[in-house]
Amino acid sequence: MKQLAHLIGTVGYAGHMRPAPGTWGSLAALPLGWALATLGGPILFGVALIVGFAKGVWATKIMTAGSDDHDPSIIVIDEVIGQWIALLPVIIGSQAAGVDLLALWPGWIAAFALFRLFDIWKPWLVGMADRRHDHWGVMLDDVIAGIFAAIGVIVLAGLAHAL
Repeated sequence: MKQLAHLIGTVGYAGHMRPAPGTWGSLAALPLGWALATLGGPILFGVALIVGFAKGVWATKIMTAGSDDHDPSIIVIDEVIGQWIALLPVIIGSQAAGVDLLALWPGWIAAFALFRLFDIWKPWLVGMADRRHDHWGVMLDDVIAGIFAAIGVIVLAGLAHAL
């Protein structure tokens, strides 16, 4: 069980990459998200996001049990889930517009940059979730950062298309 939790929590050991394992986790989310969205569109992507979140909560709980470190840097499944949430408007927009996912490359960059900003900065609700100091907090701070980033992606897309 611990080995499986470690594999999931580190997203195939991406969490062991240095420096900045959280950034490596966010980067790992991009090709994984592209593959899921290409294979099954927003539906498969959404299912993978929900299943990934549930597995992330489980893996994080196992990996942090009995430890004083509530959020070890090697756990990056939370970054993957948050990054995927930030990508949702791009993936939904791609299908709605009938264009290739990669044609919306500015949205991918915005989703990545905004998610990293909110994940590192931890404003308001992101910081509140992080201060839970438990496995739920590990996952929820990135979910909220992803939601903030997704809102930012929508706003930036609206501005870009209005000009």
